[in-house]
Amino acid sequence: MLNLEQQVQAIYAQMFIESAEESWETGSLSDIAVITMGQSPKGDTFNETGEGAVFYQGRTDFGFRFPTRRLYTTEPKRIALCGDALMSVRSPVGDLNVAYEECCIGRGLAAIHSKDNHQSFVLYTLFTLKKQLDVFNGEGTVFGSINKESLNSMEITIPPRELMDRFESTVSPIDRAIRNNYEEICRLQAIRDTLLPKLMNGEIDVSAVQI
Repeated sequence: MLNLEQQVQAIYAQMFIESAEESWETGSLSDIAVITMGQSPKGDTFNETGEGAVFYQGRTDFGFRFPTRRLYTTEPKRIALCGDALMSVRSPVGDLNVAYEECCIGRGLAAIHSKDNHQSFVLYTLFTLKKQLDVFNGEGTVFGSINKESLNSMEITIPPRELMDRFESTVSPIDRAIRNNYEEICRLQAIRDTLLPKLMNGEIDVSAVQI
C-alpha cells in the first residue's frame, strides 16, 4: 500500500507542483473542501462491543491509511463520511488517515470533504500542507492544536477543474486498490486471530501436515 500511495504522490507532484502555472488561482482550503471539526460524545456512551457508530477520538487509532476500529458510541455528535480525509487537529497536528466508513469523530480530529467530488485531490493536497501545519505543533504552547478558522484559511493553489478531473480519473483506481489491499489484510488478520488460539491449545491438529 505504501508503494501505491507514493505513486499517487508522485503523480500529484508532477501535475500540480512541477507543472504549476502562474495563471492558477491562489485560494484557501475552504474553497475546495468542507471541514467538520470533531466533538466528543459523553464517555458513558462508549463501548467496545460494536453498538452504535464507530468512534475515533484522535490519531491514536490511525493506521497507514485507515484507522482501526476500537471504540463505538451510541450518541454520535459529529460525523465523517466514508472517504473523508481525517486530520489530527491536536498534537501532532496534521497527521492524516481516510475514513473507511461513516464514523463519529471526537475533538482530536477534523473530517475534510471535497466540495465538488475531487476527494483524492483534497487528500493529496493535505499531504503537501505538512510544513504549514507543523507550525501549529506546540508553537508557544505545550500542546499544539489548530482550529477550524486556521484550517479553512490554509493557502493552496487551485488548478483548473479539468486538471483536477484528470487527476481523479487517474488515481481513483489506485486508491481503490489501496482500499482492496487493506480489506484483504484485515481478512487475513481475522483468519490468523481465529486459527492461532486453536493451534496453541491443540484444538487444531497439524501433526500430519508435511512441509
